[in-house]
Amino acid sequence: MRDAVVTMTVTAVVLLAAAWMLIVALDLSPIFAGKALLLYLAVAIWLGCYMPAHRPHIRFGPANRVTLARLALTALLGGLIGEAPAAVSLASPLIAGLVLLLDGVDGWLARRGGWTSAFGARFDMETDALAILVMTVLAWQLEKAGPWVLLSGALRYLFIAAGVALPRLARPLRDSRRRKVVCVVQALVLLLVLTPWVSTPWSDAIAATGLAMLIYSFAVDTVWLWRQRTPLNEEILVDENDDLHR
Repeated sequence: MRDAVVTMTVTAVVLLAAAWMLIVALDLSPIFAGKALLLYLAVAIWLGCYMPAHRPHIRFGPANRVTLARLALTALLGGLIGEAPAAVSLASPLIAGLVLLLDGVDGWLARRGGWTSAFGARFDMETDALAILVMTVLAWQLEKAGPWVLLSGALRYLFIAAGVALPRLARPLRDSRRRKVVCVVQALVLLLVLTPWVSTPWSDAIAATGLAMLIYSFAVDTVWLWRQRTPLNEEILVDENDDLHR
């Protein structure tokens, strides 16, 4: 826990420095840094509840440090919400591209160095989900798509809410290549939508295609879970890396 707190604190300082550089370079509002830091701290504190799942490792590990860097970048991306469209249009594709570029690096490092853990899988998953949600908000803010695009970022959280209401939907999912591919495609679709050279109606069509794929993927998993008769306490192994569903 001490190693994690030190790493998160250093990352927060770097995040603030990067935020102030962006404020100067892009003429962003002074509260941009505050918005980014608050989003980062909120997720970091919430994830602290899952630290016991990091055992038996006694160090935060290189894989989690990469994921933490992705979280910091996602926080900067979230700080762009409400900023001037010109600055958002310029900065959001670059930051989102870095987030996606680092996606997969943390999982590779964890497997290569023997640092895999339930905490690391959850950390990676929550960072992916948050990045998708923030990108949908920015796509709507830039008028690249209608408010319906927010459903792409909200589906995963709606799925969890459904699991709370219906315990059958809260069971673990099987590993699925289809799910991983759809999640990666969805992230790439939103990145493409955010780029300055893609405008309506093309951005609407691209975002709608990504949303349709995501709805289909969630529907398949929902039907599979509903049909299962496996007791809730029976474990079904699942690789949670790059999985926005659970």
